[in-house]
Parts: sequence; structure tokens; C-alpha cells
Amino acid sequence: MPQKIRELKSKLQKAGFVLLKKRGKGSHTMWEHPLLANLVVISGKDGDDADRYQEREVRDALIELEKAKERGDD
Repeated sequence: MPQKIRELKSKLQKAGFVLLKKRGKGSHTMWEHPLLANLVVISGKDGDDADRYQEREVRDALIELEKAKERGDD
């Protein structure tokens, strides 16, 4: 069963990602983390089911963040 968009956003927020205000268009939101170069873009309303690629993108960003922390990039 797919996760909801709100769940993906919650995971990012708990990991320290910050929502960039007024950067996304429509239902798109952009998230950044100071240790990562790339932004994570999430599209859809909070109650929508997340697509597999969105779940994968969030999972990959969280893994990349853990690797950056292990390297001591902070």
C-alpha cells in the first residue's frame, strides 16, 4: 500500500529537511537539507497516495543524508 504524501513530508521534516516557501508551483513543494546539494521535490496534495518514484526519491535522500553524517560533512 503506498504511503501518503503527508507521510513523505513528515519523514523529510523529521530528518531535518526544511520546506522552501514559495518555491514550488501548484502542489509541488521543495525541501532542502544543509548537508545535501540536491533538493527533494514532492508533488501532490497531502492526502494523495505517493507514487513509487516519490517514495524512492525520499528514501534515497534519507540514505544520502545518513552517509553525509557518517562522513562528518556537518
